[in-house]
Amino acid sequence: MPKCTINEKNEITMFWGDSNPSTPSDALDCDVLKTINATGPPDNQTYLYILVDGKVTPTDAGKDYEAKQYQRDRQYPQLGEQLDMLFHDMTAGKGTKDGEWYKAIAKVKTDNPKPTE
Repeated sequence: MPKCTINEKNEITMFWGDSNPSTPSDALDCDVLKTINATGPPDNQTYLYILVDGKVTPTDAGKDYEAKQYQRDRQYPQLGEQLDMLFHDMTAGKGTKDGEWYKAIAKVKTDNPKPTE
């Protein structure tokens, strides 16, 4: 089961995987493992998740982050289409920034910056 540590407001400050040897002894059980837990400068973090009865629950900032990330993820071409683009690019000697796959992925990244940026 994933583990997490919380602050005095029940905000999750860090996550650890099931078998991570560096998990602190006071870490609590969490229902899921998240990779991003806060945004902002170190002296003024906005935490994205809180722990409620052992369940990881997004804060308002977390809900906003997840909504933006979902929208960004939906803009990428389907995986099969990406692989087909890569195949054709490599066959045409365009395994560079001139290839269609690179252009498609770069457009999504430009049009939909990561929520933490």
